Amino acid sequence: MVSKQKDGDSRSLEPEPVNYKPPAQKTVKEIHELDKDDESLRKYKEALLGPGISEADPNVPNVQVIRMSLVCESAPEPLILDLCGDLEAFKKQAFVLKEGVEYRIKISFKVNREIVSGLKYVQQTFRKGMKIDKSDYMVGSYGPRDSEYDFLTTVEEAPKGLLARGNYVIKSKFTDDDKHDHLSWEWNLNIKKDWKD
Repeated sequence: MVSKQKDGDSRSLEPEPVNYKPPAQKTVKEIHELDKDDESLRKYKEALLGPGISEADPNVPNVQVIRMSLVCESAPEPLILDLCGDLEAFKKQAFVLKEGVEYRIKISFKVNREIVSGLKYVQQTFRKGMKIDKSDYMVGSYGPRDSEYDFLTTVEEAPKGLLARGNYVIKSKFTDDDKHDHLSWEWNLNIKKDWKD
């Protein structure tokens, strides 16, 4: 909001200070306990957060990134990375993509105990040691549940042409508004003239 200026007043207009303080973060259990006697509010919370609190293993991270897939209708076989295994192994292998095909990246993840806000998927692409692209995808905010969530990026087109073919190193990160690094991994993408050449 801008303060009003009287006629003939030469003072500059300055915005009034904003005294917004975000509310304290509550656990899912605390949210379920609030207003538990209000039937309509209880049903609304169940629709958003699920029916109840599952006692998730405290040793398991709140956000688990399970797998990454390249979704491409023309691919001869599924292109999937199991992100629960050895992440170092991905540096020694590569996804092969035919030049010019359209694809999307799908990230499958679980939220185990508490609501997580502002999840983001960040990807940096390198070619011959130089960074050539960076993409940030807003994933959103999610509550805990037993089943996985899937996030799909927008449609991308693989580069094409003789100069575009070759190996690309991609550094991926799943993070959130609070700068928690839920998982970082590095993988390779090999652009070829055809799927098998």
